[in-house]
Amino acid sequence: MPGALAYAEVREGAVSRASREAVGLARRIAADAGGETHVVALGPPGTAEAAAQLAGFGADRTWVGESEALALCQPDIAAAAIARLVEAGDYDAVIFAATAQGRDIAPRVGARLGRSVASEVIECRREDGAIVVRRPMYAGKAIATLRFTPGPAVMTIRANVFAPAGEDAAGEIASLDLEGLDGRVRTAALEQGDRDRLDVSEATTIVSGGRGMQGPEHWPLLEALVEALGDEAALGASRAVVDAGWRPHGEQVGQTGKTVSPNLYFAVGISGAIQHLAGMRTAKVIVAINRDADAPIFGVADYGLVGDVFEVLPARLTEAVREARRALRCSSVT
Repeated sequence: MPGALAYAEVREGAVSRASREAVGLARRIAADAGGETHVVALGPPGTAEAAAQLAGFGADRTWVGESEALALCQPDIAAAAIARLVEAGDYDAVIFAATAQGRDIAPRVGARLGRSVASEVIECRREDGAIVVRRPMYAGKAIATLRFTPGPAVMTIRANVFAPAGEDAAGEIASLDLEGLDGRVRTAALEQGDRDRLDVSEATTIVSGGRGMQGPEHWPLLEALVEALGDEAALGASRAVVDAGWRPHGEQVGQTGKTVSPNLYFAVGISGAIQHLAGMRTAKVIVAINRDADAPIFGVADYGLVGDVFEVLPARLTEAVREARRALRCSSVT
């Protein structure tokens, strides 16, 4: 029976949440066909120790390729290794998280296999034996339904959309042969951003600010709300804010930034241009705060508050969140 293969990103000895979601979807696809769930992890020596986690996340087999050459992600080598594994195996789905790394490798794998790639998938199912997916198009103004022809269905999946695999299985670890693999493009160096902050693409709650914040000196108001919301919250920003130099590009949400699907999204002082909506409209709950009652953001918001952000944030919202979390902690202790 055909199985499914997921690509796992291992960072600093841990498997990313986005990769766990890819494994979770692979497991569901494989189970529907009665096949096995396989995972492939690539990296420097020591990757096998981190990849052992994947056996507990529902992988029947975890393929691990270790090499000093993979101390930094090498997309050409990774694509060649994954394509060779797919050609030698029996997989009808190859799944990547729609991270920077996944978006880099997936098209290369698709080209080597002669398969089209469905990007930013938000739904996936089997229909009469074929894999059918849905993905946003035209900056989120339309949702396309795509049906794969027979053969491996190569896709990237949007973060925080599919349930991550749980720790309820024990699979085997297998070594992946990297002999003879090389690439025309090599990653020479990697510059890290602020490692103390959670990336918006992985956060379950995001607080984004726009031009309505009036300047970078007011960002502590948003940072205070993020802190009140807890460890799973992250800061985001609109394109106008990033272009003005108020915030780094890594925080930009939108068509030319990062696409996010958190459980909760705060749009503070953001008007709601279509480019921004394209990056966050699949959030499960959207809360908009803007002094302009006619701002387009209210058209997609689940909850909207018309008012001055400098009055709403500190006294009404941030303090209310802190109080609610304090009450929750107290109730859990008692």
